[in-house]
Parts: sequence; C-alpha cells; structure tokens
Amino acid sequence: MFNAASTSSFPLSSSSSSSPSSGDAPLAGYGWTSDLAEQFAPYVEAGLLPARIVRVDRGQCDAVLADPDTGEPRTVRLDTRPVGDADMINCPCTGDWAAVDLHARPMAAVTALLPRSTAIIRKVAGKRSDGQVLAANVDSVLITASLAADPDLGRIERFLALAWESGAEPLVVLTKADLVHDAEFIRADVEAIAPGVTVLVVSAETGEGMDVLRACIPGTTALIGQSGVGKSTLTNTLAGTAVMAVQEAREGDQKGRHTTTTRELFPLAGGGVLIDTPGLREVGLYGGEGVEMAFGDIAELAEDCRFHDCGHHTEPGCAVQAALADGTLPQRRMDSYLKLQRENEWIASRSDARLASARLKKWKTITKSMRASGGPVKR
Repeated sequence: MFNAASTSSFPLSSSSSSSPSSGDAPLAGYGWTSDLAEQFAPYVEAGLLPARIVRVDRGQCDAVLADPDTGEPRTVRLDTRPVGDADMINCPCTGDWAAVDLHARPMAAVTALLPRSTAIIRKVAGKRSDGQVLAANVDSVLITASLAADPDLGRIERFLALAWESGAEPLVVLTKADLVHDAEFIRADVEAIAPGVTVLVVSAETGEGMDVLRACIPGTTALIGQSGVGKSTLTNTLAGTAVMAVQEAREGDQKGRHTTTTRELFPLAGGGVLIDTPGLREVGLYGGEGVEMAFGDIAELAEDCRFHDCGHHTEPGCAVQAALADGTLPQRRMDSYLKLQRENEWIASRSDARLASARLKKWKTITKSMRASGGPVKR
C-alpha cells in the first residue's frame, strides 16, 4: 500500500536538468532520467518497479511502467489507498513517479512516491485552506486563454502566480486565433501583465503558431485554463491523435462546457508528455512567492521606494504610487496584486493555525499516554 511518509525519503532533483538514463530506456519518453534512476535504487533492491502515474481515480490510478517480461511500456491499474494519515498534497497525483509492487494483493499497488521536482498546488474550493495538487513533476505550465472572448487579465495573473509558485516555467497561449482579427493587440495586452513570460498566439484549427509552441514545451507540460478555451483540441493536436473528446463552446458567451473530467497524462507526437486538466472555475492560491514573481514589475518599482518596508499607500517617496499617478502602472493591476497578496496572507494564517492545532493534539496525546503509564511528561 502507498506510504505517504515515503514522499520525502530522497533529495529533490529537477527533471528538466537531467538526461534519460539511456537512449532506449522504456520510460525515457515519459521523462525517466538518470537522476530518477539513482533515487529509485533502494526500491529496486526491494523488488519494486518505477512507474509514472498517468491518471488518478478515487483509491486507484493508472500508471505506465516497463513490462518485466517484454521491457516495453504498458499501463497498469494500481491501488493507491494510503497507510496511515495522508493529506491531499501527499497523495498520488498525475505526473508522480511511483514505486510499484506488482505482487501486492488484492491488486498491484503504489508503495511510495519519489520526491516531486515541481508541483502545481491550488487551494481547494470553498472556505477550507487545504491544498490540492493538480499535476506533479512538470517542466512547463501552459496557461490557455481563448481569443474568441476578451481574456480575463486578472484570471491570467492568478494562473501565472499559480504557475510560478509550482517551480515550473509558465507559458501563456492564446488559442482560437482563426476566430479573430486583432490577436496581436490582445497579445500585447497579455504581455503587459506577464513580465518575463512568453505569450503565443495559436490556432489548432489552422496550425498557426503550433510549431513554435511545440518547440517551447520539451519534457513534461501541464495544461491549465478555464473550460471552453480549447484545451482538449490543443491536446489532440499536440498528441497527434484524438485522445480527448471535444465540445463546442456556447455561441452566446463562449463559455465552455466541461470536456475533461480528470487530470490525465499523454505522450506527445514530437516527444515529451502533456498533462491535461479539467477547466478551473476557481483558482485559489496556496501561498508562497508566486504572487511576487507574477507581479515582478511592481516588485521592481518597489525597489525605488524611499522606505524598504513601504506599504505603497500614503508613504512619502513611494515609487509604486508615483507609477499609479502617472499611469505607468494601471490601477487594475495594482488592485489584482493586493487581492492576491491578501489571499496569501489568509492562507499563511490558516496554515499556522493548523500547524499549531496539530502540535497541540500531538502533545495532548503524549501527555495522556505518559499519565496513563505513570511516567514523566517531557517536551
């Protein structure tokens, strides 16, 4: 059975900086590297096999591994039910590298996960402060927005913060270029709110921009965005075959219909793999430095403020307020920045409270146990 504690047994390594362990390694096409092989060595001694999780269902998952008899990649169904406590972040996720026991009963099972090089984590929907991993071990996060409707710049900023926080490289792709005549103007607007990020205009229907996109996504790419922006069509085009069903967006408002219902990993025609994800209605951030990276222009302005701890409100010599006054920094962007900062502060406060509660629960258990045994209680 899957042991959540094993996810931190080995040091982290970046999948993008390693090379496949051999040119014809069965799992090389799925991202297997010499570094991963080195990390996996203790599991080999235990008779376990490496596999990459390509799809997760409740309590089970599909994973690709090298067949012990033929050496060829094949997909197997695995049990992922945890032993002991395992939160949502440490449970198996699409993109994870797993140690698999094919002889487990009643069915083959995931016994441990290798440490993740990157992970896209969002806050779960609602008032809870728990995190949910959308995809693991990705090199690029492909943020999609449709040109068929006015892109929501605030939502793209939110996706960018999510992507930067993952540790992967964000890339914005504006889809359905064949439906508009002002794509380059829209791209300029998006580039203005995505400093340091490549913004591409593509059409899966006509092929416009697709060669450039393919060249920008080696390794493992995660595809995120709202429903109806063309993620499934883009996935099919990049995969070179119809791996996803496609539905048309509504004519009136171009709102999408949910086509993708789970996160699934597909090999791409030109090499590498892509993780397609369901359309995201709610994109809650889970803390970290992603906001500061997504709003690098504001951080750069803040370096010229008179006071190093400037709050950018009424302080004298505030370079951010000066940029707002002369129009260099749009008020909409500043409002978006402050909103995401408040979300991060809320998550941090809830996380601290959760950790404090866990510590208190632990010591109550220890105290109760020691009193029952008549021994001293030490901290």
